[in-house]
Amino acid sequence: MTNSWTDIRNTDLVVIMGGNAAEAHPCGFKWVTEAKANRGAKLIVVDPRYTRSASVADFYAPIRQGTDIAFLLGVINYCILNDKIQWDYTKAFTNASYIIKDGFTYQDGLFTGYDEAKRDYNRSTWEYELGPDGFVTVDDTLQNPRCVWNLLKQHVSIYTPEMVSRICGTPKDKFLKVAQMISECSTPTKTMTSMYALGWTQHSKGSQNIRAMAMLQLILGNIGVRGGGMNALRGHSNIQGLTDIGLMSNLIPGYLTIPNEKEPTFDTYMATRGFKPLRPNQMSYWQNYKKFFVSFQKSMWGDAATADNNFAYDWLPKLDVPSYDVLRAFELMHEGKMNGYFCQGFNPLLSFPNRKKITTALSKLKFLVIMDPLQTETGRFWQNNGEHNDVDPAKIQTEVFELPTTCFAEDTGSLVNSGRWLQWHWAGGTPPGEAKHDTWIMAQIFLRLKALYQKEGGPVPEPIVNLDWRYQDPNEPSPEELAKELNGAALEDIMDPNDPTKIVIAKGKQLPGFAALRDDGKTNGACWIYSGSFTEAGNQMARRDTSDPDDTGAYPKWTWSWPANRRILYNRASADINGKAWDPSRKLIEWDGSKWAGYDVPDIGPTMKPDVVGPFIMNPEGTARLFTRGMMREGPFPVHYEPFESPIANVIAPKIRGNPASRVFKGDLEQFGDAKEFPYAATSYRLTEHFHFWTKHVQINASLQPEFFVEISEQLAEEKKIKSGGWVRVWSKRGSVKAKAVVTKRIQPLICDGKPVHIVGIPLHWGFMGAARKGFGPNSLTPYVGDANIETPEYKAFLVDIEPITGPVA
Repeated sequence: MTNSWTDIRNTDLVVIMGGNAAEAHPCGFKWVTEAKANRGAKLIVVDPRYTRSASVADFYAPIRQGTDIAFLLGVINYCILNDKIQWDYTKAFTNASYIIKDGFTYQDGLFTGYDEAKRDYNRSTWEYELGPDGFVTVDDTLQNPRCVWNLLKQHVSIYTPEMVSRICGTPKDKFLKVAQMISECSTPTKTMTSMYALGWTQHSKGSQNIRAMAMLQLILGNIGVRGGGMNALRGHSNIQGLTDIGLMSNLIPGYLTIPNEKEPTFDTYMATRGFKPLRPNQMSYWQNYKKFFVSFQKSMWGDAATADNNFAYDWLPKLDVPSYDVLRAFELMHEGKMNGYFCQGFNPLLSFPNRKKITTALSKLKFLVIMDPLQTETGRFWQNNGEHNDVDPAKIQTEVFELPTTCFAEDTGSLVNSGRWLQWHWAGGTPPGEAKHDTWIMAQIFLRLKALYQKEGGPVPEPIVNLDWRYQDPNEPSPEELAKELNGAALEDIMDPNDPTKIVIAKGKQLPGFAALRDDGKTNGACWIYSGSFTEAGNQMARRDTSDPDDTGAYPKWTWSWPANRRILYNRASADINGKAWDPSRKLIEWDGSKWAGYDVPDIGPTMKPDVVGPFIMNPEGTARLFTRGMMREGPFPVHYEPFESPIANVIAPKIRGNPASRVFKGDLEQFGDAKEFPYAATSYRLTEHFHFWTKHVQINASLQPEFFVEISEQLAEEKKIKSGGWVRVWSKRGSVKAKAVVTKRIQPLICDGKPVHIVGIPLHWGFMGAARKGFGPNSLTPYVGDANIETPEYKAFLVDIEPITGPVA
């Protein structure tokens, strides 16, 4: 979230696409109802199903899953053609006027530099034209045909209302109504907020789904302002915290990146991380990358990380591939190239696509370690459960270790919500049975591993034997110790740069914030964005002050928000080029003539003049990007690509299947189905009554939604002679499931490219463990392919067939 849940109450228009907040985030949806009740805000829902969010919307528009980019680029085209642009914002705060290199083109769904054999691009032309001073050349008049604005206009021009309707199945009048309502938020005094979730991320072009809406929000002037923003709805209790502290295969904490094998030295690594400014006088805050990185290294290896050994840079792993995401990991497992797998707090057998492949992959391991509060299907993948897990245990030699852990209600620590708020909580109970805290289990594994290295040696023991482990109880570091380590401390006296005799932070003291981090080894700090969360003033995450000056919705003393307790990212953009609020009634910060002041922590240097330094200080341009240069694998602008399994051909580029830059493993290419064999478009979703796979272990929840079902339209039911409540078989090229049929008006067939498209909805909460009845899930059917940039699997759009069957005897 650029903003926060509580800020949604400040909006004039809520657009929910790629999510279903009323059902999947029912507590957070309260702020939508407050905006409607107190501001007269309107709610638009665009979704393949008429959801509970849609039931309370002011306007609902259906859409075929996997076509959101065409819809959003159509809205951008509508805004351009109808001059519904917040021009002062767009010209000053985006790269609309920047000139792109000669040679960059786009044609027939592809940009310059595509290599079909590699499924990748040479992105050298996706760059700005630089002047002799090294800065980007600009055309403030927006007349140059190669400026970003004119390239964008040309790019989106094909997405007419007729084309959007043809691709998305959204009736033209409904699309135009949505576009008109959104375009009204192009004025400085009317804002729109975007709420999205896995319905956008779980596609082979999920990153570009989000980019498209971000571009729309930028030309409307809705980033950095109260009631605006791009608001990702994080569902699980600490998914936001997981990504923050680097539990991704290519990250270290604070969204720093792990080196790759082409960066064998510290200098080569830093050479591509500093990001010099691309416009005069800009900030480019990533120029502080070295401070963040060195402080992380000091947190990892303490006294062993010194300037002489480049702060232990050699001890970090170097990636030989872009990432070891879940799809790559299980592909390696499937090939027999992985011996062991630690599975902590998730359930791959039900969570990952193409369940048959996942079962085969797990069966090739030598050992599997499960760390979980519950007995999961993954931990029992080897156990025959009839048709719900039809395996032969005698043929599976994988040794499985189940280590029972605590659940969040039995832990003390912080949870990070969607709005980046670190909220400290205390254990509500003691662990049952043999359950242990995850920190205890991981500490035991580390201490035993270290002892083995010390005793037996081995290749490259240094990262293990030198790991800094100075905790009061080495067997179980406390949550407070870990939180303080994430925040960072002074390892030596930190002197005032303007007065070398004055100590500003004494040795051993907690850092007040990330501005205090040093690149000379005098500070540690495991996660720079968390610096300021646990200071000498105490645990800021444990604050519970509900004061909210002038009812802004910021609640600045409730817990702590990264970074720097800032509640709205890029809030400098809430004021015009002279530093005055675009909307005085929704003032956030303003320039008072000498500094920035207001209701939030300024997202800019406090004394940086408004007409000099741009608001998007993390970018070397100082502006936001309508054109992303070479940073996205499939293109600098979003393009409509069909899902890999689509009921119709791509009307923009008929020869292209799926996202042309998505990685596809050889064995999976043959397992993509086509519409001739599998005529119906399927999607997965969640239910309010269940929390992913947890609550099927709880009798109350299992009773509220006891049985696996699929949801189909009345028209499809009639066509296939399926009765409501009757049994059906649903199958794809990868697997088959049996379910009860729920025949409903909530899903309607759509006309896409002149062809009726029926949608099958499949919820995901069932398996063969727990209190609920045994059932299947969508991932027996989903394809093994992911987003081109971050490899999130394409769960939300695939093809199936369906038929009525005789159900089991009661």
